[in-house]
Amino acid sequence: MSWSVEQVMALAPDAQVAGDGRKLASPAKWPSRGCTDAALWGECQGSGKNPYQVRIDLQGPAFKCSCPSRKFPCKHSMGLFLMYAEAGDRFPKGEPPPWVEEWLQGRAKRAEKAAQPKAEVVDKAAQEKRAARREDRVTAGLARLKLQLADIMRRGLNAIRSEGYGYWDRTAAALVDAQAPGLARMVHELAGAAAAENWHERLLDGVARIHLVVRAFENIETLPPGMQADVRTQVGWNTPREEVLQQPPVSDIWQVLGQSLTHEDKLRVQRTWMRGEKTGRMALSLHFAAGQQPLDVSLVPGTVLSGELCFYPGAYPLRAMFRQRDTESAELPVLPAGRTATQVTGDYAAALSALPWIEQFPVLLADAIPALDNGAWRVHTADECWLPVAASFDGWKLLAFSRGGPVTLFGEWDGRALAPLSASARGEFVRLA
Repeated sequence: MSWSVEQVMALAPDAQVAGDGRKLASPAKWPSRGCTDAALWGECQGSGKNPYQVRIDLQGPAFKCSCPSRKFPCKHSMGLFLMYAEAGDRFPKGEPPPWVEEWLQGRAKRAEKAAQPKAEVVDKAAQEKRAARREDRVTAGLARLKLQLADIMRRGLNAIRSEGYGYWDRTAAALVDAQAPGLARMVHELAGAAAAENWHERLLDGVARIHLVVRAFENIETLPPGMQADVRTQVGWNTPREEVLQQPPVSDIWQVLGQSLTHEDKLRVQRTWMRGEKTGRMALSLHFAAGQQPLDVSLVPGTVLSGELCFYPGAYPLRAMFRQRDTESAELPVLPAGRTATQVTGDYAAALSALPWIEQFPVLLADAIPALDNGAWRVHTADECWLPVAASFDGWKLLAFSRGGPVTLFGEWDGRALAPLSASARGEFVRLA
């Protein structure tokens, strides 16, 4: 794959690293550097006696630097990668030095070991006992939550709103103790809903969704298998990787359309959206990172790669993981054809009828024109309809790229507003998030 400067810059963990990496993208700062088709390396002279040794596996990409930075990739890795992207075929080629070869061999051995099936001795009786204990704890926790929801509606939303954050924190903590972390997160979100401008609408919607989960769990045995999986996910059960990989794989050329990053408690949540070129199917890759753990940099918006995806079981499957993928990827010059605002809201309604708790829905809009109306951004489409844009998004960036004309726009729709992630026009792809 040939990396563009924009794609490399998108890998920076923050603006500071991106800026510092740009300053280091100068051959004068690198006493030695080289590359092969699979790897990239260099030595960057810092303030110390010995230069920092930087290694980049282009098949990932994956990074390693001898500097003490906890950011990933660090500014030295960014500087080297930017030089490589700008130089293209002019970047010096050569044989990897021993410190690079050793790292690459170690990565290959670890990948081979990870691919081998693990022979584990499973105590099924103990496993079933733990599962039964959790079922009992969750059932008791949801029974208490059901009574609390009834009390909320009896007292009225305005009275509950005055309770403050402590009320929701205590409720969420009780659900964590009951081993229902998914519902605990939904309860935490009610605290933000109670403080929103349209609090009455959002608070009622949030309480109703939680009540629906509780009632669905009470009657889970009567639900179809896909819906059972969705309910358990909402409560807080994780689907084992082995179970996901047993699902029928979908082989396609996957277009990486956009990527977003949010924070949930102490976790960073990275959502990467893909679309099958042949099937037209949307897929979501989720990655979680705690503290200084690195995010997934192997899926870059604006690229395409072929592989097999296995989707998590559910009534409206979106989340998926790769069972097999090519290490090589190519550039995605433009976004695929989109739809009108009327069509995408219809698609969202159909998805919501299958999965009532859907939080982010992938939207591809055709001929979208950004406009500022009374201080709020929105996008218009050819059917003379429009969608509101999330208040946190900088609409001026989209307007500058569009030049006031129509663009193909990709983003996440949460039922209230669109969060743009990428756009294309005039044969150019741009990442907005």
